[in-house]
Amino acid sequence: MISKEQFQRELDLIIQNGIREDIGSGDYSSLACIPTDANGKAKLLVKDIGIIAGVSFAKMIFENVDPTLEMEVFINDGEKVKHGDVVFHVSGSSQSILRAERLVLNSMQRMSAIATKTNHFVQLLEGTKTKILDTRKTTPGFRACEKWAVKIGGGENHRFALYDMIMLKDNHNDFAGGISKAIIKTKDFLKHNNLDLKIIVEARNLDEIKEILENEGVYRILIDNFNFEDTKAAVALIGNKCLTESSGNINEKTIRQYANCGVDYISSGALTHSVYNMDLSLKAF
Repeated sequence: MISKEQFQRELDLIIQNGIREDIGSGDYSSLACIPTDANGKAKLLVKDIGIIAGVSFAKMIFENVDPTLEMEVFINDGEKVKHGDVVFHVSGSSQSILRAERLVLNSMQRMSAIATKTNHFVQLLEGTKTKILDTRKTTPGFRACEKWAVKIGGGENHRFALYDMIMLKDNHNDFAGGISKAIIKTKDFLKHNNLDLKIIVEARNLDEIKEILENEGVYRILIDNFNFEDTKAAVALIGNKCLTESSGNINEKTIRQYANCGVDYISSGALTHSVYNMDLSLKAF
């Protein structure tokens, strides 16, 4: 995974671009009717149920817009919320609060939805050894926040991007001339470029599982679109040689059955690409 410093840079870029996109040359609505020296107070109101996420990110946004704004937090990231809960108060320049309002809400609504869905999947896996992973199926430009939300919800992050882990999927293997060739070329590439990256290889059937196992240096095998019976057989073949991950057409009704096949991880793009934003509002009082 990427370093904490690099992750923070990604968050900073999201904030900078979000402010640029929303404020542009100025918040003329506020400038037109709110005095420059006016101070105010607003509360983050929950109008939904789930897991709250993005409180710490909201603090970053407020500090970026105006370092003099002050937050009083009542409910922290990862805690359950219900309709009517107040997550935090923010006080200071009224114009500053209004400039930050939409970016805070957009971010927290989506992050909370992802954390809520992730937490639901985590509960479905309770009692098994299997952990839920996200994917790269994220909103362009907002990946760091979405992956942060998965962690808040109790899930784990897959690779962040194409540069922090090797993942040889079906197209890579086919373009390279086969699984073994793809693995050999990858290991040579890593050695030549002095790169220390883990290698994950996707398998489409049990024969491909066997071929992958003939090669050393594979960190995890992605058991993709297998049925329950074949997943169990794949896990038995792999044993302790490397970690296992199931993916493909796994939903709330089937996730427990795949976990019971003995896989270490289940990855789901639905954590980030199929959520409904939590209903939140920022109200002056």
